[in-house]
Amino acid sequence: MPVFFAQTLEEMASQDDLLGRSGLEFLHDMMAGKISAAPIAGALNFAMTEIADGEVTFEGTPQLHCTNPMRGVHGGWYGALLDSVMGCAVMTRMARGQVYTTLEYKVNLTRAIKVGQKVQAKGFINHVGRSTATAHGDIRGIEDGRLYATGTTTCLIMDPKAG
Repeated sequence: MPVFFAQTLEEMASQDDLLGRSGLEFLHDMMAGKISAAPIAGALNFAMTEIADGEVTFEGTPQLHCTNPMRGVHGGWYGALLDSVMGCAVMTRMARGQVYTTLEYKVNLTRAIKVGQKVQAKGFINHVGRSTATAHGDIRGIEDGRLYATGTTTCLIMDPKAG
């Protein structure tokens, strides 16, 4: 079953879907199309392509609606892609009942991505503790292998049922 992006709140994964699986199980089920992927990924034209413990890969292609007034791909597109891939790397380490949220992230753009250019983003875990996790990631061109951006993140780990 292919990945699908929720178009309504009702199509999104429920809290039971999220908390009843480990983060790694949740991501595998998302990639298999058993539960919906995040709507932002569909809107910005990127999707998860590989998942492993502590590592996640996305591929994406920015379109015209992702540009700034100077006709360049908006920095927010790079940021959304890196926030997603780094956060999903953290998600691979969440136990059943745990969730995370981004506390902060930093993005460094090293060169311009062109509209229609296919890129690959990879996220990697650095550290997972009791209450925080850190990860890093990069965006590279699929055809040229060149580095287009790097990022780092710190995420807060939470147990929503703990109150």
